[in-house]
Amino acid sequence: MNSDLKLSDATILDLATGDLRPADIHIADGRIEAITSPAAPNPNVESLDASAFYAIPGFTNAHTHSHNALSRGLGDAWSLELLLNYGPALNARRTPEDHYWAALLNGVEMLKSGTTRAYDLVIHAPLPTVESLAAVAQAYRELGLRAVVAPAVADRPFYEIIPGLRSSLPDELGRQLDAMTPAAGDAILANVREALRAGTGSALVQYAVAPTIPAQCSDPFLLGCAALAREFGVGLHTHLAESRTQAVEGLRRYGVTLTAHLAELGLLGPELVAAHAIWLTHDDTRLLAEHGVSVAHNPASNLKLGNGVAPVREFLAAGVNVGIGTDGSASSDNQNIIEAMRYATNVSRLRSMRPAEWLDAPTVLALTVQGGARCCGHDAPTLGLAVGDLADIVLLRKDSVYLQPANDLPAQLLHAESGGAVDTVLVAGEIVLRGGVSTREDEAVVGERAQSAIARVRSLNAAEWELARRLTPYIVETCSGLAATPYPVERLMLAKDR
Repeated sequence: MNSDLKLSDATILDLATGDLRPADIHIADGRIEAITSPAAPNPNVESLDASAFYAIPGFTNAHTHSHNALSRGLGDAWSLELLLNYGPALNARRTPEDHYWAALLNGVEMLKSGTTRAYDLVIHAPLPTVESLAAVAQAYRELGLRAVVAPAVADRPFYEIIPGLRSSLPDELGRQLDAMTPAAGDAILANVREALRAGTGSALVQYAVAPTIPAQCSDPFLLGCAALAREFGVGLHTHLAESRTQAVEGLRRYGVTLTAHLAELGLLGPELVAAHAIWLTHDDTRLLAEHGVSVAHNPASNLKLGNGVAPVREFLAAGVNVGIGTDGSASSDNQNIIEAMRYATNVSRLRSMRPAEWLDAPTVLALTVQGGARCCGHDAPTLGLAVGDLADIVLLRKDSVYLQPANDLPAQLLHAESGGAVDTVLVAGEIVLRGGVSTREDEAVVGERAQSAIARVRSLNAAEWELARRLTPYIVETCSGLAATPYPVERLMLAKDR
Protein backbone atom coordinates (compact mmCIF):
# COMPACT_ATOMS: atom_id res chain seq x y z
CA MET A 1 0.00 0.00 0.00
CA ASN A 2 1.47 3.32 -1.13
CA SER A 3 -0.20 5.90 1.13
CA ASP A 4 0.57 9.59 1.14
CA LEU A 5 -0.71 9.88 4.71
CA LYS A 6 -2.18 7.66 7.39
CA LEU A 7 -4.55 8.90 10.08
CA SER A 8 -3.58 6.46 12.81
CA ASP A 9 -6.03 5.08 15.34
CA ALA A 10 -8.85 7.46 14.45
CA THR A 11 -12.43 6.82 15.54
CA ILE A 12 -14.69 7.12 12.53
CA LEU A 13 -18.06 8.61 13.44
CA ASP A 14 -20.90 7.67 11.10
CA LEU A 15 -23.08 10.77 10.90
CA ALA A 16 -26.12 8.77 9.83
CA THR A 17 -26.11 6.13 12.57
CA GLY A 18 -23.79 7.44 15.27
CA ASP A 19 -21.76 4.22 15.05
CA LEU A 20 -18.08 4.43 16.04
CA ARG A 21 -15.30 2.47 14.36
CA PRO A 22 -11.61 2.54 15.39
CA ALA A 23 -9.52 2.59 12.21
CA ASP A 24 -6.42 3.68 10.38
CA ILE A 25 -7.41 5.83 7.41
CA HIS A 26 -4.97 5.56 4.50
CA ILE A 27 -4.90 8.43 2.03
CA ALA A 28 -3.34 8.47 -1.44
CA ASP A 29 -3.77 10.83 -4.38
CA GLY A 30 -6.31 12.91 -2.52
CA ARG A 31 -8.69 10.04 -1.76
CA ILE A 32 -9.26 7.46 0.94
CA GLU A 33 -7.28 4.47 -0.32
CA ALA A 34 -8.03 2.06 2.52
CA ILE A 35 -9.60 1.84 5.97
CA THR A 36 -7.99 -0.79 8.17
CA SER A 37 -7.87 -1.87 11.78
CA PRO A 38 -5.43 0.20 13.85
CA ALA A 39 -1.90 -1.08 13.46
CA ALA A 40 1.61 -0.15 14.52
CA PRO A 41 3.10 2.86 12.71
CA ASN A 42 4.99 2.18 9.48
CA PRO A 43 8.17 4.26 9.38
CA ASN A 44 7.86 4.48 5.59
CA VAL A 45 4.45 6.17 5.73
CA GLU A 46 3.74 9.67 7.03
CA SER A 47 1.38 9.26 9.93
CA LEU A 48 -0.80 11.58 12.01
CA ASP A 49 -1.82 10.36 15.45
CA ALA A 50 -5.61 10.66 15.39
CA SER A 51 -6.32 8.72 18.56
CA ALA A 52 -7.79 11.79 20.28
CA PHE A 53 -10.24 12.51 17.49
CA TYR A 54 -13.48 11.49 15.84
CA ALA A 55 -13.13 11.46 12.04
CA ILE A 56 -16.06 12.68 9.93
CA PRO A 57 -16.51 13.84 6.31
CA GLY A 58 -16.12 17.54 5.66
CA PHE A 59 -19.14 19.81 5.39
CA THR A 60 -20.23 21.84 2.35
CA ASN A 61 -21.39 25.44 2.67
CA ALA A 62 -23.91 25.52 -0.18
CA HIS A 63 -24.26 29.32 -0.26
CA THR A 64 -21.90 32.06 0.89
CA HIS A 65 -20.68 35.50 -0.24
CA SER A 66 -16.98 36.04 0.41
CA HIS A 67 -17.16 39.76 -0.37
CA ASN A 68 -19.42 40.15 2.68
CA ALA A 69 -16.63 39.01 4.98
CA LEU A 70 -15.59 42.67 5.04
CA SER A 71 -19.10 43.84 5.97
CA ARG A 72 -19.78 41.76 9.06
CA GLY A 73 -21.82 43.57 11.71
CA LEU A 74 -22.74 46.59 9.59
CA GLY A 75 -26.44 45.73 9.36
CA ASP A 76 -28.07 44.97 12.70
CA ALA A 77 -31.74 45.43 11.88
CA TRP A 78 -31.68 45.35 8.08
CA SER A 79 -34.22 43.57 5.94
CA LEU A 80 -32.99 42.05 2.68
CA GLU A 81 -34.06 45.17 0.81
CA LEU A 82 -32.12 47.40 3.21
CA LEU A 83 -29.05 45.21 2.80
CA LEU A 84 -29.35 45.59 -0.97
CA ASN A 85 -29.87 49.34 -0.50
CA TYR A 86 -26.45 49.53 1.15
CA GLY A 87 -24.86 47.34 -1.55
CA PRO A 88 -23.17 50.21 -3.43
CA ALA A 89 -21.75 51.60 -0.18
CA LEU A 90 -20.38 48.20 0.80
CA ASN A 91 -19.15 46.91 -2.54
CA ALA A 92 -18.16 49.75 -4.85
CA ARG A 93 -14.53 50.68 -5.49
CA ARG A 94 -13.06 47.43 -4.25
CA THR A 95 -9.83 46.23 -5.77
CA PRO A 96 -8.91 42.65 -6.65
CA GLU A 97 -6.70 42.72 -3.57
CA ASP A 98 -9.71 43.61 -1.41
CA HIS A 99 -11.54 40.59 -2.81
CA TYR A 100 -8.51 38.42 -2.14
CA TRP A 101 -8.34 39.32 1.56
CA ALA A 102 -12.12 39.02 1.92
CA ALA A 103 -12.08 35.53 0.43
CA LEU A 104 -9.16 34.49 2.65
CA LEU A 105 -11.01 35.69 5.75
CA ASN A 106 -14.20 33.96 4.63
CA GLY A 107 -12.34 30.74 3.86
CA VAL A 108 -10.38 30.59 7.11
CA GLU A 109 -13.60 31.07 9.05
CA MET A 110 -15.34 28.29 7.15
CA LEU A 111 -12.49 25.85 7.77
CA LYS A 112 -12.74 26.44 11.51
CA SER A 113 -16.18 24.81 11.68
CA GLY A 114 -15.31 21.93 9.37
CA THR A 115 -16.30 23.25 5.95
CA THR A 116 -14.20 21.74 3.19
CA ARG A 117 -16.22 22.94 0.19
CA ALA A 118 -18.18 26.13 -0.54
CA TYR A 119 -20.35 27.71 -3.21
CA ASP A 120 -19.36 31.38 -3.21
CA LEU A 121 -21.41 34.06 -4.98
CA VAL A 122 -19.22 37.14 -5.22
CA ILE A 123 -20.30 40.66 -6.13
CA HIS A 124 -17.66 42.70 -7.92
CA ALA A 125 -19.02 46.19 -8.63
CA PRO A 126 -19.64 47.64 -11.13
CA LEU A 127 -18.91 44.38 -12.93
CA PRO A 128 -16.72 41.31 -12.43
CA THR A 129 -13.35 41.16 -14.13
CA VAL A 130 -10.92 38.38 -14.84
CA GLU A 131 -8.58 39.91 -12.25
CA SER A 132 -11.15 40.28 -9.47
CA LEU A 133 -12.45 36.73 -9.89
CA ALA A 134 -8.93 35.36 -10.15
CA ALA A 135 -8.14 37.00 -6.80
CA VAL A 136 -10.97 35.06 -5.12
CA ALA A 137 -9.91 31.83 -6.80
CA GLN A 138 -6.32 32.44 -5.68
CA ALA A 139 -7.42 32.87 -2.07
CA TYR A 140 -9.27 29.55 -2.01
CA ARG A 141 -6.42 27.87 -3.86
CA GLU A 142 -3.90 29.08 -1.29
CA LEU A 143 -6.13 27.99 1.61
CA GLY A 144 -6.57 24.54 0.07
CA LEU A 145 -10.37 24.83 0.25
CA ARG A 146 -12.66 23.46 -2.45
CA ALA A 147 -14.84 26.21 -3.90
CA VAL A 148 -17.25 27.02 -6.68
CA VAL A 149 -16.85 30.75 -7.34
CA ALA A 150 -19.73 32.43 -9.17
CA PRO A 151 -19.87 36.12 -10.06
CA ALA A 152 -23.23 37.42 -8.81
CA VAL A 153 -24.46 39.67 -11.61
CA ALA A 154 -27.51 41.67 -12.70
CA ASP A 155 -28.34 44.24 -15.36
CA ARG A 156 -31.19 46.08 -13.57
CA PRO A 157 -30.74 48.40 -10.57
CA PHE A 158 -32.09 47.03 -7.31
CA TYR A 159 -34.26 50.13 -6.87
CA GLU A 160 -36.25 49.31 -10.02
CA ILE A 161 -37.66 46.13 -8.53
CA ILE A 162 -39.52 48.01 -5.79
CA PRO A 163 -42.60 49.42 -7.54
CA GLY A 164 -43.63 52.80 -6.21
CA LEU A 165 -40.26 53.61 -4.65
CA ARG A 166 -39.13 56.14 -7.25
CA SER A 167 -42.40 58.08 -7.16
CA SER A 168 -42.24 58.28 -3.35
CA LEU A 169 -38.91 60.10 -3.31
CA PRO A 170 -38.22 63.83 -3.11
CA ASP A 171 -36.94 65.20 -6.42
CA GLU A 172 -33.34 65.54 -5.27
CA LEU A 173 -33.17 61.97 -3.98
CA GLY A 174 -34.85 60.70 -7.11
CA ARG A 175 -32.27 62.40 -9.30
CA GLN A 176 -29.45 60.77 -7.34
CA LEU A 177 -31.10 57.40 -7.78
CA ASP A 178 -31.54 57.93 -11.51
CA ALA A 179 -27.81 58.56 -11.80
CA MET A 180 -27.02 55.10 -10.41
CA THR A 181 -27.03 52.79 -13.42
CA PRO A 182 -25.55 49.30 -13.54
CA ALA A 183 -23.04 48.17 -16.13
CA ALA A 184 -24.53 47.08 -19.44
CA GLY A 185 -25.62 43.46 -19.54
CA ASP A 186 -23.55 42.69 -22.63
CA ALA A 187 -20.40 44.01 -20.94
CA ILE A 188 -21.07 41.93 -17.82
CA LEU A 189 -21.63 38.75 -19.82
CA ALA A 190 -18.50 39.41 -21.88
CA ASN A 191 -16.38 39.70 -18.73
CA VAL A 192 -17.90 36.56 -17.23
CA ARG A 193 -17.16 34.69 -20.46
CA GLU A 194 -13.56 35.87 -20.37
CA ALA A 195 -13.16 34.65 -16.79
CA LEU A 196 -14.73 31.27 -17.57
CA ARG A 197 -12.38 30.88 -20.50
CA ALA A 198 -9.35 31.79 -18.36
CA GLY A 199 -10.26 29.27 -15.65
CA THR A 200 -9.20 29.18 -12.02
CA GLY A 201 -5.81 27.53 -12.22
CA SER A 202 -6.78 24.86 -9.70
CA ALA A 203 -8.60 21.55 -9.70
CA LEU A 204 -10.05 22.47 -6.30
CA VAL A 205 -11.66 25.70 -7.50
CA GLN A 206 -14.26 26.03 -10.24
CA TYR A 207 -16.24 28.90 -11.70
CA ALA A 208 -20.02 29.10 -12.12
CA VAL A 209 -22.51 31.80 -13.13
CA ALA A 210 -24.93 33.56 -10.77
CA PRO A 211 -27.69 35.83 -12.09
CA THR A 212 -28.07 37.11 -8.59
CA ILE A 213 -31.80 37.90 -8.23
CA PRO A 214 -34.14 37.01 -11.12
CA ALA A 215 -36.14 40.24 -10.86
CA GLN A 216 -32.92 42.26 -11.11
CA CYS A 217 -32.14 40.57 -14.40
CA SER A 218 -33.83 41.21 -17.73
CA ASP A 219 -34.99 38.08 -19.50
CA PRO A 220 -32.29 38.38 -22.21
CA PHE A 221 -29.68 38.69 -19.45
CA LEU A 222 -31.01 35.60 -17.64
CA LEU A 223 -30.89 33.67 -20.89
CA GLY A 224 -27.37 34.92 -21.52
CA CYS A 225 -26.23 33.65 -18.11
CA ALA A 226 -27.84 30.26 -18.76
CA ALA A 227 -26.18 30.07 -22.18
CA LEU A 228 -22.76 30.72 -20.63
CA ALA A 229 -23.33 28.01 -18.02
CA ARG A 230 -24.25 25.52 -20.74
CA GLU A 231 -21.40 26.54 -23.01
CA PHE A 232 -18.74 26.06 -20.33
CA GLY A 233 -20.47 23.19 -18.50
CA VAL A 234 -20.63 25.04 -15.18
CA GLY A 235 -23.28 25.60 -12.53
CA LEU A 236 -25.95 28.28 -12.31
CA HIS A 237 -26.95 29.82 -8.97
CA THR A 238 -29.58 32.42 -8.06
CA HIS A 239 -31.50 33.86 -5.10
CA LEU A 240 -35.07 32.67 -5.61
CA ALA A 241 -38.09 34.28 -3.89
CA GLU A 242 -36.00 35.16 -0.85
CA SER A 243 -38.31 37.84 0.54
CA ARG A 244 -42.05 38.39 0.43
CA THR A 245 -41.37 41.69 -1.33
CA GLN A 246 -39.54 39.87 -4.12
CA ALA A 247 -42.25 37.22 -4.41
CA VAL A 248 -45.08 39.77 -4.61
CA GLU A 249 -43.19 41.92 -7.11
CA GLY A 250 -42.38 38.86 -9.23
CA LEU A 251 -46.03 37.85 -9.40
CA ARG A 252 -47.03 41.43 -10.24
CA ARG A 253 -44.37 41.76 -12.92
CA TYR A 254 -44.64 38.38 -14.67
CA GLY A 255 -48.19 37.31 -13.90
CA VAL A 256 -46.77 34.05 -12.54
CA THR A 257 -44.43 33.21 -9.65
CA LEU A 258 -40.70 33.77 -10.00
CA THR A 259 -40.16 30.01 -10.19
CA ALA A 260 -42.77 29.61 -12.91
CA HIS A 261 -41.18 32.45 -14.87
CA LEU A 262 -37.77 30.77 -14.71
CA ALA A 263 -39.46 27.59 -15.95
CA GLU A 264 -40.99 29.50 -18.87
CA LEU A 265 -37.52 30.77 -19.77
CA GLY A 266 -36.07 27.25 -19.63
CA LEU A 267 -33.71 28.06 -16.74
CA LEU A 268 -34.78 25.24 -14.44
CA GLY A 269 -32.46 22.24 -14.58
CA PRO A 270 -30.04 20.11 -12.56
CA GLU A 271 -27.29 22.71 -12.97
CA LEU A 272 -29.37 25.34 -11.12
CA VAL A 273 -29.14 26.01 -7.39
CA ALA A 274 -31.95 28.14 -5.95
CA ALA A 275 -30.79 29.87 -2.77
CA HIS A 276 -33.33 30.57 0.00
CA ALA A 277 -36.47 29.51 -1.95
CA ILE A 278 -38.71 30.68 0.88
CA TRP A 279 -41.81 32.06 -0.82
CA LEU A 280 -42.50 29.07 -3.05
CA THR A 281 -45.93 27.61 -3.68
CA HIS A 282 -46.64 23.88 -3.88
CA ASP A 283 -46.58 24.17 -7.68
CA ASP A 284 -43.19 25.89 -7.47
CA THR A 285 -41.84 23.00 -5.42
CA ARG A 286 -43.18 20.55 -7.99
CA LEU A 287 -41.38 22.47 -10.75
CA LEU A 288 -38.07 22.32 -8.86
CA ALA A 289 -38.44 18.58 -8.36
CA GLU A 290 -39.43 17.89 -11.96
CA HIS A 291 -36.40 19.76 -13.30
CA GLY A 292 -33.82 18.50 -10.78
CA VAL A 293 -33.13 21.94 -9.27
CA SER A 294 -31.26 22.04 -5.94
CA VAL A 295 -32.06 24.39 -3.06
CA ALA A 296 -29.47 26.07 -0.80
CA HIS A 297 -31.22 26.56 2.55
CA ASN A 298 -29.88 29.49 4.60
CA PRO A 299 -31.91 29.44 7.83
CA ALA A 300 -29.80 31.89 9.87
CA SER A 301 -29.90 34.56 7.19
CA ASN A 302 -33.59 33.94 6.53
CA LEU A 303 -34.30 34.70 10.18
CA LYS A 304 -31.96 37.65 10.59
CA LEU A 305 -33.30 39.44 7.51
CA GLY A 306 -36.89 38.67 8.52
CA ASN A 307 -37.66 36.70 5.37
CA GLY A 308 -39.38 33.70 6.95
CA VAL A 309 -38.96 29.93 7.07
CA ALA A 310 -38.41 27.90 3.91
CA PRO A 311 -40.55 24.76 3.42
CA VAL A 312 -37.61 22.37 3.47
CA ARG A 313 -39.54 19.30 4.55
CA GLU A 314 -41.83 19.81 1.53
CA PHE A 315 -38.77 20.06 -0.72
CA LEU A 316 -37.40 16.78 0.58
CA ALA A 317 -40.76 15.03 0.31
CA ALA A 318 -40.94 16.11 -3.34
CA GLY A 319 -37.43 14.79 -4.02
CA VAL A 320 -35.62 18.14 -4.24
CA ASN A 321 -31.93 18.07 -3.32
CA VAL A 322 -31.19 20.49 -0.47
CA GLY A 323 -27.90 21.81 0.89
CA ILE A 324 -27.26 24.04 3.90
CA GLY A 325 -25.58 27.44 3.63
CA THR A 326 -24.49 30.19 5.96
CA ASP A 327 -25.13 33.00 3.46
CA GLY A 328 -22.75 35.96 3.69
CA SER A 329 -21.40 37.57 6.83
CA ALA A 330 -23.44 40.72 6.19
CA SER A 331 -26.72 38.81 6.43
CA SER A 332 -26.09 36.11 9.02
CA ASP A 333 -22.78 37.46 10.28
CA ASN A 334 -20.71 34.29 10.50
CA GLN A 335 -19.58 31.30 8.45
CA ASN A 336 -20.13 28.68 11.13
CA ILE A 337 -21.77 25.80 9.26
CA ILE A 338 -22.50 23.95 12.51
CA GLU A 339 -24.53 26.92 13.70
CA ALA A 340 -26.33 27.01 10.34
CA MET A 341 -27.23 23.35 10.76
CA ARG A 342 -28.62 24.03 14.22
CA TYR A 343 -30.80 26.82 12.83
CA ALA A 344 -32.00 24.43 10.12
CA THR A 345 -33.24 21.84 12.59
CA ASN A 346 -34.75 24.37 14.98
CA VAL A 347 -36.68 26.46 12.43
CA SER A 348 -38.18 23.28 10.98
CA ARG A 349 -40.09 22.99 14.25
CA LEU A 350 -41.93 26.21 13.44
CA ARG A 351 -43.45 24.54 10.38
CA SER A 352 -45.09 21.61 12.15
CA MET A 353 -46.13 20.41 15.59
CA ARG A 354 -45.32 16.82 14.59
CA PRO A 355 -41.78 15.75 15.57
CA ALA A 356 -41.73 13.27 12.67
CA GLU A 357 -41.84 16.24 10.28
CA TRP A 358 -38.95 18.09 11.89
CA LEU A 359 -35.45 17.98 10.40
CA ASP A 360 -33.55 15.70 12.77
CA ALA A 361 -29.79 15.43 13.19
CA PRO A 362 -29.08 12.66 10.65
CA THR A 363 -31.19 14.47 8.05
CA VAL A 364 -29.52 17.86 8.50
CA LEU A 365 -26.03 16.35 8.59
CA ALA A 366 -26.80 14.48 5.36
CA LEU A 367 -28.00 17.71 3.75
CA THR A 368 -24.81 19.49 4.74
CA VAL A 369 -22.42 16.72 3.69
CA GLN A 370 -24.19 15.15 0.72
CA GLY A 371 -26.83 17.65 -0.38
CA GLY A 372 -24.30 20.47 -0.38
CA ALA A 373 -21.84 18.47 -2.48
CA ARG A 374 -24.58 17.85 -5.03
CA CYS A 375 -25.35 21.60 -5.06
CA CYS A 376 -21.74 22.11 -6.13
CA GLY A 377 -22.11 19.53 -8.88
CA HIS A 378 -19.91 17.02 -7.05
CA ASP A 379 -20.37 13.41 -6.00
CA ALA A 380 -21.88 12.95 -2.55
CA PRO A 381 -19.46 11.67 0.13
CA THR A 382 -20.27 8.79 2.45
CA LEU A 383 -21.57 9.86 5.86
CA GLY A 384 -19.29 7.36 7.58
CA LEU A 385 -16.18 7.69 5.36
CA ALA A 386 -15.49 5.00 2.77
CA VAL A 387 -12.74 3.83 0.46
CA GLY A 388 -12.78 5.88 -2.71
CA ASP A 389 -14.20 9.01 -1.08
CA LEU A 390 -12.33 12.27 -1.47
CA ALA A 391 -10.02 12.69 1.51
CA ASP A 392 -11.93 15.74 2.78
CA ILE A 393 -11.92 14.82 6.46
CA VAL A 394 -12.55 16.69 9.71
CA LEU A 395 -11.06 15.56 13.02
CA LEU A 396 -13.14 16.49 16.06
CA ARG A 397 -11.62 16.59 19.53
CA LYS A 398 -13.10 13.85 21.68
CA ASP A 399 -12.55 15.98 24.76
CA SER A 400 -14.79 18.80 23.51
CA VAL A 401 -17.11 19.70 26.37
CA TYR A 402 -20.02 19.66 23.92
CA LEU A 403 -19.38 16.05 22.92
CA GLN A 404 -19.24 14.74 26.48
CA PRO A 405 -20.70 12.49 27.63
CA ALA A 406 -20.87 10.76 24.24
CA ASN A 407 -24.54 9.81 24.25
CA ASP A 408 -25.65 10.54 20.67
CA LEU A 409 -22.77 12.20 18.86
CA PRO A 410 -24.59 13.25 15.66
CA ALA A 411 -27.28 14.93 17.78
CA GLN A 412 -24.67 16.55 20.02
CA LEU A 413 -22.72 17.80 17.02
CA LEU A 414 -25.90 19.41 15.72
CA HIS A 415 -27.52 20.71 18.93
CA ALA A 416 -24.57 21.40 21.24
CA GLU A 417 -21.28 21.83 19.39
CA SER A 418 -19.97 25.31 18.60
CA GLY A 419 -17.22 24.37 16.17
CA GLY A 420 -14.61 24.43 18.91
CA ALA A 421 -14.17 20.65 18.56
CA VAL A 422 -12.79 21.10 15.02
CA ASP A 423 -9.06 20.54 15.38
CA THR A 424 -7.82 19.30 12.02
CA VAL A 425 -9.21 19.61 8.51
CA LEU A 426 -7.92 17.78 5.45
CA VAL A 427 -8.89 18.65 1.89
CA ALA A 428 -7.79 16.25 -0.86
CA GLY A 429 -5.59 14.59 1.77
CA GLU A 430 -3.72 17.81 2.63
CA ILE A 431 -3.81 19.19 6.17
CA VAL A 432 -5.16 22.74 5.81
CA LEU A 433 -6.19 23.31 9.44
CA ARG A 434 -4.27 21.97 12.47
CA GLY A 435 -4.96 22.79 16.09
CA GLY A 436 -7.82 24.96 14.83
CA VAL A 437 -5.42 27.21 12.89
CA SER A 438 -4.78 27.51 9.16
CA THR A 439 -1.59 25.74 8.13
CA ARG A 440 -1.22 27.97 5.08
CA GLU A 441 -2.12 31.52 6.07
CA ASP A 442 -1.13 33.87 8.88
CA GLU A 443 -4.57 34.56 10.34
CA ALA A 444 -3.43 37.73 12.10
CA VAL A 445 -2.25 39.20 8.80
CA VAL A 446 -5.50 38.21 7.09
CA GLY A 447 -7.50 40.01 9.78
CA GLU A 448 -5.33 43.12 9.62
CA ARG A 449 -5.54 43.37 5.84
CA ALA A 450 -9.29 42.81 5.86
CA GLN A 451 -9.66 45.63 8.41
CA SER A 452 -7.60 47.97 6.24
CA ALA A 453 -9.60 47.05 3.16
CA ILE A 454 -13.02 47.82 4.62
CA ALA A 455 -11.76 51.04 6.23
CA ARG A 456 -10.58 52.29 2.84
CA VAL A 457 -13.76 51.16 1.05
CA ARG A 458 -16.04 52.85 3.59
CA SER A 459 -14.05 56.07 3.32
CA LEU A 460 -14.24 56.06 -0.49
CA ASN A 461 -17.95 55.21 -0.45
CA ALA A 462 -19.06 57.75 2.16
CA ALA A 463 -21.43 59.42 -0.32
CA GLU A 464 -23.08 56.09 -1.20
CA TRP A 465 -23.46 55.31 2.49
CA GLU A 466 -25.19 58.64 3.11
CA LEU A 467 -27.49 58.11 0.13
CA ALA A 468 -28.47 54.67 1.42
CA ARG A 469 -29.18 56.15 4.85
CA ARG A 470 -31.47 58.76 3.36
CA LEU A 471 -33.27 56.19 1.20
CA THR A 472 -33.91 53.84 4.12
CA PRO A 473 -37.26 55.22 5.38
CA TYR A 474 -38.70 55.30 1.87
CA ILE A 475 -37.62 51.70 1.19
CA VAL A 476 -39.08 50.53 4.50
CA GLU A 477 -42.39 52.26 3.82
CA THR A 478 -42.70 51.10 0.21
CA CYS A 479 -41.65 47.51 0.93
CA SER A 480 -44.00 47.30 3.92
CA GLY A 481 -46.91 48.24 1.70
CA LEU A 482 -45.83 45.85 -1.04
CA ALA A 483 -45.36 42.99 1.41
CA ALA A 484 -48.90 43.51 2.71
CA THR A 485 -50.22 42.44 -0.69
CA PRO A 486 -51.94 39.02 -0.48
CA TYR A 487 -49.80 36.11 -1.61
CA PRO A 488 -50.70 32.41 -2.05
CA VAL A 489 -48.46 31.16 0.80
CA GLU A 490 -47.33 32.48 4.19
CA ARG A 491 -43.80 31.97 5.52
CA LEU A 492 -43.82 34.41 8.45
CA MET A 493 -45.31 34.14 11.93
CA LEU A 494 -47.08 37.47 12.07
CA ALA A 495 -48.73 38.75 15.24
CA LYS A 496 -52.52 38.53 15.08
CA ASP A 497 -53.32 40.67 18.13
CA ARG A 498 -52.20 44.05 16.87
